[in-house]
Amino acid sequence: MKILGSYPNVRLRRNRKYNWSRRLVAENNLSVSDLILPIFITEGKSRIVPIKSMPGVFRYSIDKLGNIVNQASKLKIPLVAIFPHTPNNKKNSFGSEGLDEDNLVCRAIRKIKKNNPNIGVMADVALDPYTDHGHDGILKKNEILNDETIEILSEQALLQAQMGCDVIAPSDMMDGRVGIIRKTLDKNNFKNVQILSYAAKYASNFYGPFRNAIGSIKKLKGNKKSYQMDYKNSSEALREVALDIKEGADFVMIKPALPYLDVIKLVKDHFKIPVFGYQVSGEYTMIAQSVKKNILEKDAILESLMSIKRAGASAIVTYFAIEVAKRLKNKL
Repeated sequence: MKILGSYPNVRLRRNRKYNWSRRLVAENNLSVSDLILPIFITEGKSRIVPIKSMPGVFRYSIDKLGNIVNQASKLKIPLVAIFPHTPNNKKNSFGSEGLDEDNLVCRAIRKIKKNNPNIGVMADVALDPYTDHGHDGILKKNEILNDETIEILSEQALLQAQMGCDVIAPSDMMDGRVGIIRKTLDKNNFKNVQILSYAAKYASNFYGPFRNAIGSIKKLKGNKKSYQMDYKNSSEALREVALDIKEGADFVMIKPALPYLDVIKLVKDHFKIPVFGYQVSGEYTMIAQSVKKNILEKDAILESLMSIKRAGASAIVTYFAIEVAKRLKNKL
């Protein structure tokens, strides 16, 4: 990069002196339209249950789901993502609860689309909320079976589409799952249902609070390193993304976000496809706890999200979505 001009003729601080000037020259901006709100749901009635590992985040029973979805809708957050806390007595080795049209996710989708038809609904396609071993696929002799798993995932995706889900989000990291899901959706006249592929989902250490929130942390046998990506790799992410685009993904997700800003930029620069970043539970909890204890300023929340945008993300899944949407609404 060639530097034009020199001091004292050029004073870069001039553009930083006033708030209005800083706003005019800002290279990146965060808006409510960039936010996706994850919501945890649970069985029972009249329940809003705090999640100890995630301060300020709750599980909602279906009858209380409107409390949080109505807020998101009024704030113009475009998309909510549903994650179930499945009771242990409904879990088995095959995750068959994921194929029940009366499971938590299906009931939540129906309720949201009935009461808030103008907000988008996204649902994960994976088996880990439903398996008694905590893995995203079928486990046999300590191996996750790829081809058998994606057959079940395609059925799960179809069921969610039938319930009214707008965005199907395979988060399992099985090979070939996007292709079989796209084929199944198209065959059943769901050509306009979108697919958000967790294309580069890393075997990260930042997922602990989430696994606690959905009740799988104590169930997980072993680890997920045989199917989720190795955090030492970035070029491999390009291969994963390229395959998912070819198979029919409309957007792709990089998960986690903050430790993988380089991957977000790499993918965005290579493919020019909408790239989403997931500010995962571990990222959220570190920042939320630090703000709560006055270790960090509250603006660290916005700074963290802006870094994800600056790296190239078109949208961000964040547990701060409601709080940030309120702040953005009152910012100017």
